[in-house]
Amino acid sequence: MGDDARASGGKRLSKFALSGLVLGAGGIAALAASAMGYRLGWWPVGMALTIAEWAVYAAILGLAVSVVGTILSRPGARRRGFALGLLGIAASLPLVAIAAQWQYAAGTYPPINDISTDTEDPPVFWDMPNPTEYPGAKNAALQRAAYPDLAPLILTVTPSRAYALALALAKEKGWEIVADEPNDGRIEAVDRSLLYGFRDEIIIRVSASDGGSRVDLRSRSRIGRIDRGVNAKRVRAFLAALKETAGQVKP
Repeated sequence: MGDDARASGGKRLSKFALSGLVLGAGGIAALAASAMGYRLGWWPVGMALTIAEWAVYAAILGLAVSVVGTILSRPGARRRGFALGLLGIAASLPLVAIAAQWQYAAGTYPPINDISTDTEDPPVFWDMPNPTEYPGAKNAALQRAAYPDLAPLILTVTPSRAYALALALAKEKGWEIVADEPNDGRIEAVDRSLLYGFRDEIIIRVSASDGGSRVDLRSRSRIGRIDRGVNAKRVRAFLAALKETAGQVKP
């Protein structure tokens, strides 16, 4: 890549600074197109993720080129384009950081995508398109090792009250309610990821327990074999919010 583009006013414009900005902006545009195309049904998930992968490559290259361009066009240097170099860094860095976080999470969390507070008798999905079987003992062992804190929530409120609170909380979180079966103590819902709208399936099971109620939660990803800890985070956050809400009401 040369650096001999002339600009009016004497100083030459750094091609590194300009190219870095183009690459960074192109990476953002490609990621946005990847997500939008998947949401609109233009291409399947495999194609969407391939586009996202190339978007990350563009951002990494854009970041490196922008850093070089910024150095070459710093104040007092023989090239101009310092602002373009900074903009290139600003455009590339967020996407590079997101990709690094995804990669870190993939290597840190266990290779599972189905989390349940009851691994012995997990809640069963009845109203979802995917099969209802729980992955089994290996999945349960990996979950217990990675998330030993996940357990059923025991409340002092009645099962009917716990069910009503759980349903209200699910709606408050913006989950799509697929099944609302108070007689069975079963709520099934779908939560969608922010960028791609990937669907995760959730079931809440409410049952009686020692004069109060027990709430079990199962969350699984509809797509992919790993979830990078998303389902465990969802289960943990929901039960914590439900516990706090139930503690503020009378049984």
